[in-house]
Order: sequence, then C-alpha cells, then structure tokens
Amino acid sequence: MNPVIGYSAIAAVALASALIGFYGLRVSRTTSDFYVASRTVRPWWNASAIGGEYLSAASFLGIAGLILLQGSGGLWFPIGYTAGYLMLLLFVAAPLRRSGAYTIPDFTEARLESTWARRVTSTLVIVVGWFYIVPQLQGAALTVRITTGLPSWVGSVAVAVLVAVIVAAGGMRSITFVQAFQFWLKLTALAVPVVALLLILGSGEPPAQLTPAEAFPPAAGPADLDVYRTVSLMVALLLGTLGLPHVLVRFYTNPDGVAARRTTVIVLALLSVFYLFPTVFGLLGRAFAPDLAASGEADALILLLPGRLVPGIWGELLTALVIAGAFGAFLSTSSGLVVSLAGVISQDLLGGSVRGFRIAAVASSLIPLVVALSTESTGLAGSVGLVFAFTASTLCPMLILGIWWRGLTARGAIAGMLTGALLSGGAILGGPLLSAAAPALRPFLEQPAAWTVPLAVLVTVLVSRGDRRGIPRGADAFLTRLHVPERLAR
Repeated sequence: MNPVIGYSAIAAVALASALIGFYGLRVSRTTSDFYVASRTVRPWWNASAIGGEYLSAASFLGIAGLILLQGSGGLWFPIGYTAGYLMLLLFVAAPLRRSGAYTIPDFTEARLESTWARRVTSTLVIVVGWFYIVPQLQGAALTVRITTGLPSWVGSVAVAVLVAVIVAAGGMRSITFVQAFQFWLKLTALAVPVVALLLILGSGEPPAQLTPAEAFPPAAGPADLDVYRTVSLMVALLLGTLGLPHVLVRFYTNPDGVAARRTTVIVLALLSVFYLFPTVFGLLGRAFAPDLAASGEADALILLLPGRLVPGIWGELLTALVIAGAFGAFLSTSSGLVVSLAGVISQDLLGGSVRGFRIAAVASSLIPLVVALSTESTGLAGSVGLVFAFTASTLCPMLILGIWWRGLTARGAIAGMLTGALLSGGAILGGPLLSAAAPALRPFLEQPAAWTVPLAVLVTVLVSRGDRRGIPRGADAFLTRLHVPERLAR
C-alpha cells in the first residue's frame, strides 16, 4: 500500500474535522452550548451526529473482521447494535429528554435524591467511557500502521490530541457539527467501495492471483450456533446501548421528547442502512481474503480488501476513501465519549464551568491514551462487546427502573450497580485466568451479560423493596414529568 494514500486520507479527515469543529466554536458561547448545545438540535441533524458517534471502530472495522473470523456468528453484532436503538425508542428516549438533566449522574441524583447514588453513577460513567475510548485509539493505531507504516502509537496519539482540542474548544455544539459530517463520511467510505467491488466482481472474473473460497461452509451455518453465547451477546448489545453515556447525552440536546423519539427512529433507519456494508465486506473477505484471519489481521480487512480486488489507481482511491472513513470513525466516537465524560467530570469535580469542561476534556482524552498505549488490541468488536456487557449490568438497570418503577430507592440502585460492576468486571478482567483453571466456565466468563444483568436487576429490586422508606418523596412528581407529554404538561 502506498503510504502517501494513508497520509493524505488521514490528513484530509483531520483537517476537515478541525475546521468544522472550530466553526462550531464561533456559535458556542454559553455553558448550555458546551454541555447540551442549548437543547436546540433538530432530529435529522441529531440523528446524523448520533450515527457518527455510535458507529465506532467496532462497527467500521470490527464487524467485517468478526464475520471474517466467525462467519454467521459475527452477524449478530450489527443486529444487536441496531436493535439496541429500538430499546432506546421504546423505553428511554422521550422520558430521559423530559428529565431536564445534563448528564446521567444528573438524572440519577434528581430521580433518587441521593448524592451517593450520583457518585456511583459518575464513577461508572467514567469507567465505561474510558474503556470505550481505548478500542477507538487501538483502531487508529492499527489503521496508521497498516496504511502508512508509521509506529502504531502515532495513530492513538493523533486521535487523542485532535479530539481533546476540538472538544475543549467548542463543546457539544461544535462536536455535533463534526459528528454529523463524519457519519455521512463513514457511510460513503463503505458504500462506494462495496458497490464498486460488487460491480467489478459481477462483471467478470476476480484478479488472477485470487481464488474465491467458500464464504460459508456448512460448519459455519446454524448448526454451529452457540446458543448461550448468542443470547448473552444479544442481552449485552440490546441493553448495553441503553446505558452508553455518549449516546444518552445526545437526547438532552433535542428540543423536547417528541424530537427525541423522532431522532431515535431516524437513527434506526440510518444504522440499518450502514450495517449492510461492513457485513458485505466481511462476506467478501471470507471469499477473497481468508488469509487475514490466519495472520491475525482480521480487523484490517476493510483497509486491505479494495487494494487486493482492484489493482491500480482505482484500488488506491477506494483504499483512500476507506482510510478516511475509518479515521472519521475513531474521531467521532472518541469525541462523543469525551464530551459525555467531560460533562460528568466537570459537573462533579470542577464546578460545572466552561473552563472546568475544557480541563475535563483534556483529562478524558489522555487517560485512555495511556491505557491504549500500554495494552494490545484483542479484536475491536469483541472488546467493545464487553463494554456493552458491563454497561448493561450497571447503568442500564438503574436507568430503566428509575424511569419506569416508582419503588426504586437510592440504596437499591447503588447495590444493583455495584453488584453488576463487580460481577461483570470480574468476569471480564479475571475471565482468562478462571477459564484456564475451569474450561467449562469459559462461555459464561467471555459473555457474562446473560447472568450478570438478571442478578444486578434482582439485587436492585430486592434491596429497594426492603427499603420502602427510602423511596424519594418527589418520585411521583418526577415520574409524572418523565411520562406526561410536553403539550399536556404546559
């Protein structure tokens, strides 16, 4: 691969993102602009921004790599990622917008009237955000190494620094412009190469040096499905989406609950279209680049396949487009996460000022950078899937029960969140050691959501029911505000 292509594509995306971000700085003047874009973002614009930040390295590179490695088993990831927004539409979007909160910890404190519940929620939001940023930086490291030949750390540092600068400069309003642009860049960067590759392959024989393999041999079909792992993965993806801090903060930027629901419907449509393309890339990879699975470069499939199937200048142009989309994915998701983390850290530790937001944005970028530089990537989609499992076991039960159950208490919420954090965190971090000692436990540790989520919910409910005097006095009024449409509440 010609390194000039990689340099040019990455530089173009970085420059465009910086220019759009600094344009947003011109209209970011108030504290509300920095935290929630003054709650004036319209559904189509907000949906594009959500798509920009949600479609991370796991979606852009990881899904195709998983399909290359696992065959039909990898298809559950795009299904789960998209269906998670259906859960948001049904249970969270409009009530959360009506809460009037800036952040998830703000919602927790207002709903449960407890500073301790807020502190636990804030800690979990920060943990989730940091560990979600790490795969983005590792994806950037992979992309820079594959496409330019530079050391891996250059990609991680470039994304972290650029994100810190853009977020600190313009806050939520600035990032909204950047992420909306990056969603359409990512969609174009996958759609154009996929259509081009299908037209080329459909018009004749593939290049002589490539012999198509069977994309889905019988062993990769339904008979090879691991029921427990599949169910647990879907629990993680469906419920984990409900607790992602960078996704939820977007609903605070809508003008009202109706706009929040419309935004979610548009996001569902956009995601359904987008995920067609990495899926096709994965299928083409199983047919024409199976060697990448054996060499440990499955996540690089989207970066390498256009050059293999289309030699010459056209293959280089398609590769440049894919590189640009990949770098946009790292920037947009990292930006959304840093905005949400900066809001939480600033509100809880730095007084909630614009200056505090900027300091928190820099800190929220640098700490994951240190983790990314000191660890190795274990597969982008798989690592993000574990973050979903952790989120589904911690923030999701508190959020759902806080919106829909009057009986939730602060003690119950704290007990449930800590239970979910200990169980899922222990399974994720201690899984490799425990699996070696007891191989029968491996599926339950590698995909823990199927048992950690029910246990977290059970603890939350039991502790809350045993603490009936702890039901907040303002619970009824707060729930009424969440569920009564704005036009009736006026």
